[in-house]
Amino acid sequence: MPILDDTTAEEARRQQEEKDRRDVLTPGNRFLGRVVACSGSKALVSAIAVNGDTALSELWSVGRLISISVGQNRVVALVCSMKTQMQEWAESVDNTMQIEVELVGEIRPGVTGRTEFSAGVSQYPYLGAIVHRMRSSDLQIIYDPRADNVVKIGTLTQDRSLAALIHIPSLLSRHFAVVGTTGVGKSTAVTLLLHKALQCEPSLRILILDPHNEFAAAFPDHAVVIDTDTLDLPFWLFRLDEFSEVIFRGRPAVPEEVDALRDLIPEAKRMFKGSSDPALIRRAPEKSSLTADTPVPYRVADLLALIDERIGKLDGRSEKPHLRSLKARIQSVVNDPRYEFMFLSNTIHDTLIQTISHIFRIPGDGKPVTTFQLAGIPSEVVNSVASILCRMAFEIALWSSGAVRILVVCEEAHRYVPADQKLGFFPTRQAISRIAKEGRKYGVSLGVITQRPGELDPTILSQCSTVFAMRLSNDHDQEIIRSAIPDSSASTISFLSSIGNGEAIAFGEAVAVPMRMLFERVPENILPRANSTLAPVTNAASSTVDLRKIVQRMRHVNAIDSLSGGNEELSGVRQQLPSIDAADIMTGSRPPRQALPHHAHEPLAARGTDAGARPDLASVRASLLKRPLGSILKS
Repeated sequence: MPILDDTTAEEARRQQEEKDRRDVLTPGNRFLGRVVACSGSKALVSAIAVNGDTALSELWSVGRLISISVGQNRVVALVCSMKTQMQEWAESVDNTMQIEVELVGEIRPGVTGRTEFSAGVSQYPYLGAIVHRMRSSDLQIIYDPRADNVVKIGTLTQDRSLAALIHIPSLLSRHFAVVGTTGVGKSTAVTLLLHKALQCEPSLRILILDPHNEFAAAFPDHAVVIDTDTLDLPFWLFRLDEFSEVIFRGRPAVPEEVDALRDLIPEAKRMFKGSSDPALIRRAPEKSSLTADTPVPYRVADLLALIDERIGKLDGRSEKPHLRSLKARIQSVVNDPRYEFMFLSNTIHDTLIQTISHIFRIPGDGKPVTTFQLAGIPSEVVNSVASILCRMAFEIALWSSGAVRILVVCEEAHRYVPADQKLGFFPTRQAISRIAKEGRKYGVSLGVITQRPGELDPTILSQCSTVFAMRLSNDHDQEIIRSAIPDSSASTISFLSSIGNGEAIAFGEAVAVPMRMLFERVPENILPRANSTLAPVTNAASSTVDLRKIVQRMRHVNAIDSLSGGNEELSGVRQQLPSIDAADIMTGSRPPRQALPHHAHEPLAARGTDAGARPDLASVRASLLKRPLGSILKS
């Protein structure tokens, strides 16, 4: 058996040598043509198809690498375009072809005697230089990153037998971007890259800002899912500009009201600290270190009391309309059920350590990935949430001196950092830009995913040292990517409008040279997919649609006040809402989240509630949903 193995290996080696043999003037073997023109970056090759035979012309293909012999060196060139000299194809007659190639680099003997690839060209092709097909062994040398922690993410388009390799430390330390139009496989590619990154660096912590709720399925065993039901982001954790974005519902803030908040929030924080130690207020110096941005707890009730104090109980009410407006805004947000993740808490206490531990997986408990599902969060608060998360990620990495490695993945990044400086939310742009510009010093990385790179802030894209460009049909988007690629490989971008699904052109720090590659298939059980509870109904008859379930989902998203009035139960709920929310939430004594489940199914009477007791909101809501749909609509 060993003899048979040796014989087989020798035969395989002989066949490979025969395949790579350089018969100088044997068309169709490795000889393709000769150089007839050359400039600093491109060359023109002339080849002949004898008697109209296409066997030789089939070896030419736009996007393939070819080899030009120059002494001991082999210049590597990329085929950009090709045409026949007579602009037609003649049968049974020699056809002269002209192929334009772009010079990429050269393969030459290194200092140690080992053959290596260099991105520069030291010896340019001369006229008449022979052009060959690229050897498989040369392709391996070209695309080998020659470093540790290299992983396979797919295969080369030119030779499917060769692996497409990337260097994970370079991918993470200098940020990366995945761009491509809808449906080309961006999410699948990102899933593959993140799984490979975790295999190489198990200590990595990944935070995914997921606006489509699809990455939870991609990490079934490694991720903690945070959605509207499990999100607990205290309002006091918001900075002043982030809190203003919430209470003004995304509209421009009123300067007078913001100035009032800037003065009163620190006072509310000192009042809360003084409630546990009454002497603290007396001992506090004139200039306190507490500001409106300091992440320490306070009570909304204290803030409203301070506003009332400024308004005055008897005099001056008409002279301070901005304070009354500010108070109404705060009460409106507190009463809105969509903002429960900010204001719903058993008691107001310092939960910063628990919040950081849960969101950023420290220590992690075997689940280093957090998928932050943004689809159910009110649109006017998404920017503030993204700002808080990105800001906290940077500060954790900064103050841990790089001990915590964090990767922040921004899906649909053009929403948070648009190219137009007038659009978007400035604190979010500032937080993401800070990660892009300074994050690698402290161990926090950025992964950008977008289908419209032309609408993304060019500063962010320029900081991504590795880019995976998938199919892009928009000319402006292609131009943006072209500007990010080294000049020596600019022709590569001309293929972006025609490459297939799952295919990409990778360039940057994590790859040796720009390469056209095909991502490997991701197992079915970790494919990213939308949350099943939000998946659309397709190919179904209207008779099979559960209208009651649709209405139930609508009412879980919107406030109860959006229900049509008219029946006694609904009117009773409306009467109870102001006293319950304003009194309980603002003082921090509202029942804990566990006592108010989102999917209760017992009617109010079944819970044994006394007539004079406050109703359980979730129970009342569930009892309303059990009423016949027709009676609710008629009312």
